[in-house]
Amino acid sequence: MEQQGSVEGAVLSLTDVAFAYPGEGEVLHGVDFALRAGERVAIVGESGSGKSTLLHLAAGLEAAARGQVHLTGQALAGLDEAARTRLRRGRVGIVFQSFHLIPTLTVLENVMLPLELATDFGAGERRERAAVQLEAVGLGDKGARYPEALSGGEQQRVAIARALVHEPALILADEPTGNLDSRTGETVFALLLEQVRATGCSLLLVTHSHELAGRLDRVLTMRDGLLQSAGSTEAAPA
Repeated sequence: MEQQGSVEGAVLSLTDVAFAYPGEGEVLHGVDFALRAGERVAIVGESGSGKSTLLHLAAGLEAAARGQVHLTGQALAGLDEAARTRLRRGRVGIVFQSFHLIPTLTVLENVMLPLELATDFGAGERRERAAVQLEAVGLGDKGARYPEALSGGEQQRVAIARALVHEPALILADEPTGNLDSRTGETVFALLLEQVRATGCSLLLVTHSHELAGRLDRVLTMRDGLLQSAGSTEAAPA
């Protein structure tokens, strides 16, 4: 088991973390995990194994029933919901399976959104940074369009740009290719890895695909709420 408190050098650490939804049994049971700066880690597992719940805890979207979660050295248990939201907006980018773009905003405005919420950037800088990030994902000419005018692969590229535009320390990706065909999914996944490597941020990826997971630095398996090394029946050390 990990030492209590934040793990030195870790962007994200979970120590003896358990979680249960109201009226249900525990979904996670004493999870220990650390993700270091620049590291790219995949978690694979069956539906209902607890993978997405772990991402929600990492982002501060849910609070652990037991144990400690530290994000960039900050204990989430010591923060109220508003403070967790501020930390997440500043330090985390999230890529969802279903894109979660806002249909009434243009592509450029969707990418600008994290900068709008951060309030640390002037209007000109927000627009410039968003435009640069769209160029980086190959959509520099699509900024004035609305999400419905884009293909699924293009929408996920926008989501990747939005997740990276504020230069987060950590990207959380929840089945980012799950709604795409295999060829488009391969292209989008390669782009995600390229952008993560270019920015130097850490990546925690949840996926059903062992082939995609195998391209990252480390692969862990979630089974029945326990985190294990790939091919192991023992709880995984960090």
